[in-house]
Amino acid sequence: MPHPVLNAAGPTLIGMLHVPPLPGSPHATKSFSAIRDHVVQDAESLLEGGVSNLMIENFGDTPFFPGEVPAHTVAHLTAIATEISSRFPEAELGLNVLRNDGCSALAIAAATGASFIRVNVLCGARVTDQGIVQGIAHDLLRLRKTLSAENVAILADVDVKHSAPLARRPIADEIEDVIKRGHADAIIVSGNATGAAIDPAVLREAASAAGSTPILIGSGATASAIESLAGQASGFIVGTAFKRNGNVHEPVDRERVLEFVTVLRSA
Repeated sequence: MPHPVLNAAGPTLIGMLHVPPLPGSPHATKSFSAIRDHVVQDAESLLEGGVSNLMIENFGDTPFFPGEVPAHTVAHLTAIATEISSRFPEAELGLNVLRNDGCSALAIAAATGASFIRVNVLCGARVTDQGIVQGIAHDLLRLRKTLSAENVAILADVDVKHSAPLARRPIADEIEDVIKRGHADAIIVSGNATGAAIDPAVLREAASAAGSTPILIGSGATASAIESLAGQASGFIVGTAFKRNGNVHEPVDRERVLEFVTVLRSA
């Protein structure tokens, strides 16, 4: 059965809902109701600008846990996902629980009707600012089976941003493992940091290795760059470029979303 996000007509476009620091995280200052309202406003701006796929991410919760997050983080993200899905039933919703709690993301998705998750390290291991983050495919795929959540797509990063390999391997080998042994439904490739552009040579190699598996660009896509990128990837995950003044910490700017969507459609 075709997945509504990965098998749409034309390039997939996913807009980020960057959640401010949640209660319990070191930089939390807002009440939960204010946080929820902030995310709702960003969702409205994205949808009004023409983006119908939304991904919730606990972006403000630095420093991130390397793996499992606390129960209160899961509870708050579940409440936000429920609010977004009930207010905007026309949107396809996804979850990314940073840094690598794909099992919580999947549980939230199964409980709230979300249709996809992002996993930063599905296979292998990476050196990050959280230490060594290890792959979770063995637990995640079994949980998806237990929850009968095979309809929730797994979007998996390869050579994920803000990290380095323990041992260098060709990206084609990494992608083959993530697809054939980690059973990812789509591959994400990015620049080296949030908002950073991807190396065109890396993108070409990744696209060739992915074959028929969709490949998404996970950072650095802008309205000015979209024409050169549109033919090389199945879609885009966009956060920074949609924000006011291109600042990742600002709210979503509806006019910037409209500009991006217009250029993407023409490309």
